Amino acid sequence: MHGAHGSRPTLEAVAAHAGVSRATVSRVVNGGPGVRAEVREKVQRSVEALGYVPNSAARSLVTRRTGAVAVVIAEPETRVFSDPFFAQQLRGISRELSEHDIQLLLLLLEQRRDYDRIGRYLSGGHVDGALMFSLHTEDPLPSMAAESGLPTVFGGRPGWPGADRDPGLLYVDTDNRGGARQAVEHLLDRGCREVAVITGPLDQTSALDRLHGYCDALGRTEPDPALVARGDFTADGGERAMTELLERAPRLDAVFAGSDLMASGALRALRAYGRRVPEDVAVVGYDDLEPAGWSDPPLTTVRQDVEGMGRMMAALLMRRLGAGGAGDGTAPAPVVTPAQLVVRASS
Repeated sequence: MHGAHGSRPTLEAVAAHAGVSRATVSRVVNGGPGVRAEVREKVQRSVEALGYVPNSAARSLVTRRTGAVAVVIAEPETRVFSDPFFAQQLRGISRELSEHDIQLLLLLLEQRRDYDRIGRYLSGGHVDGALMFSLHTEDPLPSMAAESGLPTVFGGRPGWPGADRDPGLLYVDTDNRGGARQAVEHLLDRGCREVAVITGPLDQTSALDRLHGYCDALGRTEPDPALVARGDFTADGGERAMTELLERAPRLDAVFAGSDLMASGALRALRAYGRRVPEDVAVVGYDDLEPAGWSDPPLTTVRQDVEGMGRMMAALLMRRLGAGGAGDGTAPAPVVTPAQLVVRASS
């Protein structure tokens, strides 16, 4: 038999317990006017006695919380849905938010005019906070977040002017520079001498940091222009960049691609040129997402915990919103996670 403990108490049950109308209970719970103090107290005692939980719409009127968080990705839809990086990041964010009973609202930026729409939305009181990633240097998103007054956590080291002087900025990143250095040192250790690099868009800090790590390993402050090509974090871009490098530097014997997708494109180009991997050209990627293990040959790459980073972004935001309970009373701070080389058959 199901007793009172087996089901959620209703508004009607509270009304019966307090001896008032359902409308009165609703007004008390939702913070509405026109209820005498003694009646309000009687209803509140009944709410506590029965363990009544108001629904989220009612609760939001009291707390001014929406129970939703905006996730803003500064990339076109086609990239978001074709790059496994975003799927992993969103999975981590979604899992963390669902544990706090918060809805994820995905906002994508296809064109410049989308910024106005998203700016209005963020300022319109529809969400409690925002998570933003894949930002480019000139992106207006950070200033839109500041104008909206929403608590915000960024994915990746902020690279816009003045970001390094803002002590309140929260972000989650991985050690991109250190990871890239490990990748190129590995290639040098196995005897490679002409090591090329395929970069992502250099107006993103992750791509720039990986290029700097490449230079660090080679002991250079600037890369050799003949050995650098831009692949824009896509497989097609990686294929185009690899073709360009082979035309320009036919004696290259290794390539570090700043993402697994670009590395998969590079493998396609090398195959088309009849170069064996790793005998003629060794290849290392970055991310260690599913395509790395499926590629032919399986890809040496730098592992970053993309899903874990998504979770951390959401957890930082929950702490800033006061939902996470830091436990030790410390203020939330930026997080930089380690990167680790995973050696497979491509090198």
